[in-house]
Parts: sequence; C-alpha cells; structure tokens
Amino acid sequence: MDWTPFTEPGQIEEIKAQSHSAFVLIFKHSHRCSISSVALHRLQAKWNLTSLQIHPYKLNVITARAISQEVAGTFGVRHESPQILLIKNGECIMHLSHLDISYSRITSAIDDKELAD
Repeated sequence: MDWTPFTEPGQIEEIKAQSHSAFVLIFKHSHRCSISSVALHRLQAKWNLTSLQIHPYKLNVITARAISQEVAGTFGVRHESPQILLIKNGECIMHLSHLDISYSRITSAIDDKELAD
C-alpha cells in the first residue's frame, strides 16, 4: 500500500479537492499503539489497489497531533486513534476506529456511495 504522508495542515484542502474526483482515505495512526498496528496490518493485508480508486493518506497522531485535531474538526468527527476517514466530495462519508477498521467496511461504503450517486 502506497501511503501519502499527511504532515502539513494545508493537505486538508488538497484532500477535499482530490475527493471530488476519487475517494480519499485518511488513516490516523500511532506507532506507539498495538491496536493501531493491528488495524494497519489488517487493512494492508487485504488492500487491492487494482480494485479500488482511492488515494490513501497516513497521519501520525504522535508527531502531527494538531493536524489530527484539525482533521477531526474539519470533517466533524471525534478524534480517535487508530481511525480512518473516508472522504468524498469534500465530506467524510464514513469513519471507523480501532478494530472496526476493515477493508470490507471501506469497500462497502464506497459501493454504497457509488450506487447512491
């Protein structure tokens, strides 16, 4: 899985713009947390880029805490870690945390959104 590092506050606007042409996934990760490592590993083990049109970003909540809080506020979700946010058309259409994070739940949300549009 080829993650784009999420390290600058300005990337929020990039992500919102990008989400008008493709889905964007933000993974809020802490390398200090074993649950975060498990969630990341489970996601990466199932990831199939050929079947998903999605831009993945990884945000380190330890080194970029302020950005993580800004992401939560911008997209109207409570900050958690680990956490994924699925962004489409500038809005968070799904967010999951801890062991609820799964490839199948992400692909289901994408399928549901594509059917609704």
